[in-house]
Amino acid sequence: MTSTTLDNLVRIGKLKSQPPSRGEFESLLNLARTLLVTVTDSKGMATESQFVLAYDAAHAASRAALRAFGYRSEDRYLVFQCLEHTIGWPPEKWRILDTCHRRRNAAEYEGNVDLPASLTAELVGLTAELIDSASGLDHMLPSD
Repeated sequence: MTSTTLDNLVRIGKLKSQPPSRGEFESLLNLARTLLVTVTDSKGMATESQFVLAYDAAHAASRAALRAFGYRSEDRYLVFQCLEHTIGWPPEKWRILDTCHRRRNAAEYEGNVDLPASLTAELVGLTAELIDSASGLDHMLPSD
């Protein structure tokens, strides 16, 4: 699958084109799985910690999806917006991750820690779904 939108993002300098790497793809997905398991297996963990770990897992899985298509991004927010073109997520799903990105930035850079448990739970569920969807892209990758 090729995407004119992703190619256009390369043209304007928002994405970089780079040959897909099975090793990098698998490393990113393994990182995403490890971070998500930490959230789901840890009872009593603060909501803020759960949020950060689930957000980082979603980011790693989104980067893996981009890498499967031969792209790389240096913009954290853009990997979520590209999910529409990599795994076919509709805007109503990836926009939740975009909201989480904005909340994460507000917490990290401004000290505004407004991370409700309901948003964290939604993030955890979407991240699990994202990891499953991204895992299905492995057939596109060359064997390293």
